[in-house]
Amino acid sequence: MNFPYSKKKWMSISLAAVLTTALGAGSLTASANTGSDQTKAPTTVQASNDKATAQTGTESQSTPEAEAATGAELTLEKAIEQALKTNAVLNETRLDAKNADLNQTLTYVSNSDLPSDAIESLEAAQQKYYNNAKGVQTKKLNALYVKSAESKTKLGAQDVYYKLIFAQDDLNLKKQSLARSEAQLKVAKAAFDVGTNAKTDVLEAEMGVAAAKAELKTAENNLEIARMNLNDFLGVDLTKEWKLISSNKQTAPINMTLKEAEEKALSNRNEITQAQEELKLAELNVKLITDFTAASTLQGQMARNSVEKANLEIEKQKRAVTKDVTEAYLNLNAAREAIEFSKSAKDSAAESYRLKNLRFENGLATTLDVIQSEEALSKSENQYQKAVLTYNLAVVAFETALGN
Repeated sequence: MNFPYSKKKWMSISLAAVLTTALGAGSLTASANTGSDQTKAPTTVQASNDKATAQTGTESQSTPEAEAATGAELTLEKAIEQALKTNAVLNETRLDAKNADLNQTLTYVSNSDLPSDAIESLEAAQQKYYNNAKGVQTKKLNALYVKSAESKTKLGAQDVYYKLIFAQDDLNLKKQSLARSEAQLKVAKAAFDVGTNAKTDVLEAEMGVAAAKAELKTAENNLEIARMNLNDFLGVDLTKEWKLISSNKQTAPINMTLKEAEEKALSNRNEITQAQEELKLAELNVKLITDFTAASTLQGQMARNSVEKANLEIEKQKRAVTKDVTEAYLNLNAAREAIEFSKSAKDSAAESYRLKNLRFENGLATTLDVIQSEEALSKSENQYQKAVLTYNLAVVAFETALGN
């Protein structure tokens, strides 16, 4: 059935439809995360609203006042540097290691007072040689433990940094989705005003806007939580704001074979080093027992059993490390492939949304068709962002498995 309408009103409908199509096409570049991400402008992470961002480009030099308003600039390297200085768990670990070293130094001084020519019993030999060897081992393991804690802190800083970046990206996607929904609502209302659309089309468009606003609010909350988690890990004020430099997102495949990864992990992981040090102590104890009593004694048999147990522990740790790094390697490759699949799906959804808008302009599609197409585009954009995030976190997990 044809409805009467004025030429002026129909021009407003066409203009709104063109606006909707333009918004849909524009979202493609905004959500891209590959090579072009390397050069995009820094992202300011603030509390939900963006009222201060409009003036960030007006001054060529940053001032303390401007930095306080927009947040200090934070790259991945600076986040790691800050965490190594002020992460609470890491600093506690360093203090524990220092105290353990001091305590072991006191024990070593006490044992070293015993002259070698005065040692005539197994107990005295163990007190001087075994305990001193254990002290040296303890200091070595303490140093490795601190080094391991520092490595984990670096990786943890990457984890919270990436999660904050992607929380901001997700918020931007939700804003784009809301803009598309609001543009579609304008089109539906304009068409209803001239009698070419039913009231249900307007109601469906309003439902789309309401859903987009709800998702935007969730994204704003997630951003606040991610920012607080970053600040907590870095050991700074929980309310501190940052201007993130988001050029660190990784999408390139790893340049390492599984065998190379296993070899590196077996040489780096502290669990294996600790097990090897325990074997050295067990072998020293057997030697002392053999020199001062006899290996056939019950004490000697127990010492040999300890050596066998230490060897078993080394093999156990090697298997665990191999399994750990293999799993991380496979997850990393799977996450990398998921990026390609989700990017293809995102591009297809964007093209489908563009074509659906063209069909709507020519009266060949309904408002509901366009809304459903927009929802599919929004979903595919989110899936792509999550795929990139998953890959970056998989890189962190892989580095951890390598013992870096």
